[in-house]
Order: sequence, then C-alpha cells, then structure tokens
Amino acid sequence: MADWKRGVRRVLYPAYEARVLRRMPDTIPKHVGVMLDGNRRWAKAVGRDSAHGHEAGAANIEPLLGWCDEVGIEVVTLWLLSTDNLNRPERELAPLLGIIADAVTSLADQRKWRIHPVGALDLLPAATAERLKAAEEATRDVDGMLVNVAVGYGGRREIADAVRSLLQEASAQGMSIDELAQTIDVEHIAEHLYTKGQPDPDLVIRTSGEQRLGGFLLWQSAKSEFYFCEAYWPDFRRVDFLRAIRAYAQRERRYGA
Repeated sequence: MADWKRGVRRVLYPAYEARVLRRMPDTIPKHVGVMLDGNRRWAKAVGRDSAHGHEAGAANIEPLLGWCDEVGIEVVTLWLLSTDNLNRPERELAPLLGIIADAVTSLADQRKWRIHPVGALDLLPAATAERLKAAEEATRDVDGMLVNVAVGYGGRREIADAVRSLLQEASAQGMSIDELAQTIDVEHIAEHLYTKGQPDPDLVIRTSGEQRLGGFLLWQSAKSEFYFCEAYWPDFRRVDFLRAIRAYAQRERRYGA
C-alpha cells in the first residue's frame, strides 16, 4: 500500500506543482529566511543515524535555491547551525561541521549564487571558518541570488556583536558613551548586523512542524511573515515551497502593526 501511494504521488505531484506555479501571484518576497529543521528526527524515523539525516538535509539545499531562483527571490538566508548546536557532543558536531562545509563549498562551486557566511565564525573550528570564507571569496563576483549561510548563528549573539561593533566604531571616532547614547537609534544597530545592507526577510519558513523562532534573525524578522511546514527538512518539496510563497502572497501585510 505504501509503494502504491508513493507511485501515485510521483504521478500527481508534478502536475500539481505545475498548476501551483502557473497560478503563482505577482507578490513574491525579496528575502526568504529558511530554518532547515528536522534532520535528526527524519533520520530517526527512517532508522538511520543523525549524520545520514544531515547529509539528506544538505542534499536538499541546492534544489531549494533553484526553486527560489525560479520565482525571482533575491536573497535567501539558510540557518544551518546555531550557536547552541556548537554545544553538541564532539562525535556528532565534527561530522555535522564537515557536512555543512562540504555543502557550502558545493554551492560555491556551482557559481550560481553569492555566498555570504553570517554568524560568529570565531566560535567555529578554524578549518570550518576558512572554508566558509573561501566560499564567499570564490563567489564575490557572481551575478546571482545572495545566499546567507548562517553557521554558528544566534540572534542574541548577532545583536550583541552589532552593539559591540557600534561601540568600537564610536570609540575609534573619539565619541564618548554619553554622546553615543544621545544619537544611537535602530538604524545604527542595523548597520552593524551580519546582514547589513540587505533587506529584512519578508518571509521566514520553518520546517518540521515547530512553531517558534528559536533565535533566528531576531532583529530582522520583526515585521516578517511566517510559514510553518509539517515536513521534516529532508522531505521538504518544491510543492511545499510554492505553497509557502502562495500563502505569503495571500496575506495582507501589516508590517508589525
């Protein structure tokens, strides 16, 4: 019965996807953030170890970026590893870091997208940080979609880093704390975020059925729309993505009001 159902899906889903794509509205988000959640639970469900789940999740990144290109999205932010994840046991963390570095290098090798690491790279092993920086440098001149890869990323850490950078800049300019306090505003902090110069995400997608931010783009997502998908990340399909874009377009954005 399960094989029969899978066979029916293979026949029906391409036609359904084509219909959804034909009816895609004109209102497309410029920046989409994606929380790639559920790799370990997916692996457990199929009777495999966590590394297999992370590999399956990594394999689904390139298709996602292709779908984003297809509808005209300009910026994508992928949350691949949080600062909390860095506290995992070494036997699990080391393979995960290797999988992430391989995935980012593979994306850079495609030369379709500009890769931009966001996160506290100083918390990562030096070899991992260097591979992420190399991917950014290798794609600096690519005329394509901007892809932020959030590795060692935490929203609170980002805001703390932004404030620290702002204070250091003010000090270098000879400004006192009192002078800074009288002039600082939200734009000053935004100019020191990892995503400075980029539009804030219009849409944030989280897979695996969890309905919380977990620290993802805390500052930037203040006015974002959210879409929560039940599928674990390795099972996230093109039709799931198109549904998220369609749901976004059907909403009346109030921008936090």
